[in-house]
Amino acid sequence: MRATIGVTDQTAEFELGKPAIPVEEILQYLKDHGDRLDSEIVTGTGIALENVCLCLAKLSDRGDVVMCRTTRYSEGRQVEGMLCRVSGYFPRAAPGRKPGAPTS
Repeated sequence: MRATIGVTDQTAEFELGKPAIPVEEILQYLKDHGDRLDSEIVTGTGIALENVCLCLAKLSDRGDVVMCRTTRYSEGRQVEGMLCRVSGYFPRAAPGRKPGAPTS
């Protein structure tokens, strides 16, 4: 049986008897760490892969996250996953001089 709850502009769908999917926690993780593979989100947040995938699908449907399938090679091993990033979010520029900045 599925139920939907609304908590301060956050909607989490869950099966009764199981914990709610932490939608906003994953969104904040992506804002803090930039684009990440779904497996990296699992490692960084400690949330189960199934819940991360459900959450990312919900965020993608809302337009908050952009996702694409990707293949990376790590130490000669093929790693497939979903690459995710926050839609339309640009972190502030780091302080200090930028490369190619005009000098007086």
